Amino acid sequence: MEFNLNKSISILERTPSVLRELLTGLQPEWLHGNEGKDTWSPYQILGHLIHGEKTDWLVRAKIILSDLPDNTFQPFDRFAQDKDDSKPALDSLLNTFESIRKANLSELKTFGIDKAALVKTGIHPELGIATLKELLSTWTVHDLGHIAQITRVMAKQYQGEVGPWKAYLGILKQ
Repeated sequence: MEFNLNKSISILERTPSVLRELLTGLQPEWLHGNEGKDTWSPYQILGHLIHGEKTDWLVRAKIILSDLPDNTFQPFDRFAQDKDDSKPALDSLLNTFESIRKANLSELKTFGIDKAALVKTGIHPELGIATLKELLSTWTVHDLGHIAQITRVMAKQYQGEVGPWKAYLGILKQ
């Protein structure tokens, strides 16, 4: 499928409600379980998504669309959520994510992005030149990847409980 801004927005708009439906009301073991050392729980993934909303996607889109002579992105701290000692309740995190995402998408829609804008570039500090189309595609795939990650992490909480059916459960082999 070729990139289409409206198709991407249709995914990005749904992510907060998907996560709310998936995570609200669950026991702590589902929310804070992970896949082992140096892996994230669903709670941490949600914190990571919030940090990205604050410092990554829209910030970088604005850099690309600006006429600034230096269009280099600031490095993104993928682990910033682990540095926050406040540990807000899940509902607070979900509300924060939903609110920031809604505001970011509302602002994105005001940019009047056309074909010429999609090929404008910025400079990723590690990956080099990237177009707006690539950034927006990545934002979409990033959401889908973390939804998949959350469900995989949750599935693995029952890894030792499924007995012989593990042979049929591809999610437990990842």
